[in-house]
Amino acid sequence: MIFTGNANPKLAAEVAKHLQLQLGRATVARFSDGEVNVEILENVRGKDVFVLQPTCAPTNDNLMELMLMVDALKRSSAGRITAAVPYFGYARQDRRVRSMRVAISAKVVANMLETAGVDRVLTMDLHADQIQGFFDIPVDNIYAAPLLLADVHQQQFDDLLVVSPDVGGVVRARALAKRLDCDLAIIDKRRPKANVAEVMNIIGDVSGRTCVIMDDIVDTANTLVKGAAALKAHGAKRVIAYCTHAVLSGGAIARIGDPALDELVVVDTIPLSEAARECGKIRQLSCAQLMAETILRINRADSVSSLFVD
Repeated sequence: MIFTGNANPKLAAEVAKHLQLQLGRATVARFSDGEVNVEILENVRGKDVFVLQPTCAPTNDNLMELMLMVDALKRSSAGRITAAVPYFGYARQDRRVRSMRVAISAKVVANMLETAGVDRVLTMDLHADQIQGFFDIPVDNIYAAPLLLADVHQQQFDDLLVVSPDVGGVVRARALAKRLDCDLAIIDKRRPKANVAEVMNIIGDVSGRTCVIMDDIVDTANTLVKGAAALKAHGAKRVIAYCTHAVLSGGAIARIGDPALDELVVVDTIPLSEAARECGKIRQLSCAQLMAETILRINRADSVSSLFVD
């Protein structure tokens, strides 16, 4: 059975359609003081239940909806509860940096999900793979790469060059460049503080090339647009960005209008705002079929990793 809160009901409906199921009936509303009110409206006793709910903005509201839905299902004697969280919020807070007095919020969220009664987690393109180790339950971290690669092939770009947006993304970018049989470049940048990036250098020859930036998250788009501008300054012909999670906070939509960036392609793990939908440079791909196939394999105890092996 598939249930959803208010975070991304469109994606949940598409996943259920691929599985030839009806979405589970539930009330996920608010009391007058803003508290979340959850009621499961059908029998789930002994069922294999998936709650599809990305913890995107408003992050805390969507996270609380997920927690209370899981608790309601657990108290209704669901057989197994899987939290299907296409976008895992708080994933960028996964460690203490240089002994700063900060929370490791990704671990806190992992503890909350387990305490609420989640038996398994399904997510897509975790910002840091090691977050899987924060859980003491199985975690399936699936990848949007097949969707992104298929679109790149379909576009048939001339003089293609894959670009890693930073040194940390080199492993992902190198793997995609290998699959696309093309060259790789790297943007070397320094980040003075959170959400602020200064591009320092371009490693690789980008002159006359169609540059495809591959990343997992686009948030404020500040880093992305500065990287695109640096590529154009070094002679790039076109710059297209492929990002899994379209967080798009702050002034991101306005920045994406910058002429340095020709197009932004994202996956529908997070629903686009009205402003983002109206932006002519943003194009969205659906992950519903991939999520549905993964859910089916989990239900049948089949291999999930084989989805991503040639």
